[in-house]
Amino acid sequence: MRLLNYMKAGKRALGARNGDVIIDLTSAGLPDSVDALLAMGSDGLRKAQTAATKGGETTPFAQATLLPPVLNPSKAIAVGLNYIDHAAESPYKDAPKYPVLFHRFPSSWVAHNQPLIKPRVSDQFDYEAELAVIIGKAGRYISKDKALEHVVGYSLFNDGSIRDYQFKSHQWMIGKNFDATASFGPELVTADELPAGAVGLQIKAKLNGQIMQDANTKDMIFDVPTLVSTCSEIFALQPGDVIISGTPAGVGFARKPQVFMKQGDIIEVEVEKVGVLRNTIKNE
Repeated sequence: MRLLNYMKAGKRALGARNGDVIIDLTSAGLPDSVDALLAMGSDGLRKAQTAATKGGETTPFAQATLLPPVLNPSKAIAVGLNYIDHAAESPYKDAPKYPVLFHRFPSSWVAHNQPLIKPRVSDQFDYEAELAVIIGKAGRYISKDKALEHVVGYSLFNDGSIRDYQFKSHQWMIGKNFDATASFGPELVTADELPAGAVGLQIKAKLNGQIMQDANTKDMIFDVPTLVSTCSEIFALQPGDVIISGTPAGVGFARKPQVFMKQGDIIEVEVEKVGVLRNTIKNE
């Protein structure tokens, strides 16, 4: 299934995408968000699958106003330097021995087709194509061999970064959390539609149609089971929590000359079998 949050007649609704249309699951008696559906556990997913199969009221996907596929996760944890080639192009050079984790706030991201806002205080607005891992089953101290049982699905994330602020200190929080500088979506693709752990999928970033990042999820230093297990040592993972799994080489900061996003640019994140996340850039 491909689940998403969208606006319908001025109200939020839960939808299932079927090709070019969105099937309204809320009108079929389900909640009005993916968040609420995930809180229902496996029973909610079964009901969503049944409703999607039956069909119902539809909206053209291309005309819909989408919302992020998860609206208010209890935690959104991003992973830094999780591809060897990206670690090598970074100021840190060496591949990490333990996952580099930091947080992203929901206020820092927008949905598919919504503008990313370049802050007025910086001209170093960078892109990062990433695969987002969405938790569907709560757990603490999850073993690696059980980790994928806790993953409900995957989505796309552009971990937009304000580089000069990111490197003002050893903590990356400020450079990664300016309002509306990242994007998330367009939908949650359930894990059964992808290879186990989303391994072996091509991941790309395109800026104005030019490929800037081109890699494969098999090249992650820490794979999805490792990330889920590691995060669960720190805190209990809850349905709807998001792990943003890291970006490969090719970011604008590391290029010579450097390439940063500016007003009017179009940035796309694409992962094989997951889809395309597209946003324009707008000045604050």
